[in-house]
Amino acid sequence: MNIERSILISFLGNYVTNNVVAALVALIPASVAASIITPQYIAYVVFAAIVIGIFAWWHLSSLPRSNALMTGVVFGIVGFAIALLTAFITGISGVLAQTGSLAQVATVIPNFGPFLFSWSTVVLLGYWLIPAAAVGYFMQMRAPKPTA
Repeated sequence: MNIERSILISFLGNYVTNNVVAALVALIPASVAASIITPQYIAYVVFAAIVIGIFAWWHLSSLPRSNALMTGVVFGIVGFAIALLTAFITGISGVLAQTGSLAQVATVIPNFGPFLFSWSTVVLLGYWLIPAAAVGYFMQMRAPKPTA
């Protein structure tokens, strides 16, 4: 398994999910419901899972299919880690760019903890891991069986 390729494709998938999918979902009229689960949120998760499935297929298509399920799971975990790392770095650099103060950055870092322990992080893990594992499973099932 090529972990560098997995990181690069995960980073591209994270970019497309955070920008293109979010822009498409913004076209859906905003809901007036006070709930966290809105049509926009549901559409984002569904579209993100589809995009991640496509990127997982792209990553797995050039690798051996005999172990595609495990490779898909690893790709999903790497993508999840890349998404968290990107959010952390983006938050820190955004505060630093706006304020120019390392003291302000130090006050923002503790706010990342509650983000890690929220339902959004579980959803993030789900839309990275489930499609990647599903694509890996179906690619492994379609692999030619070794003859005895």
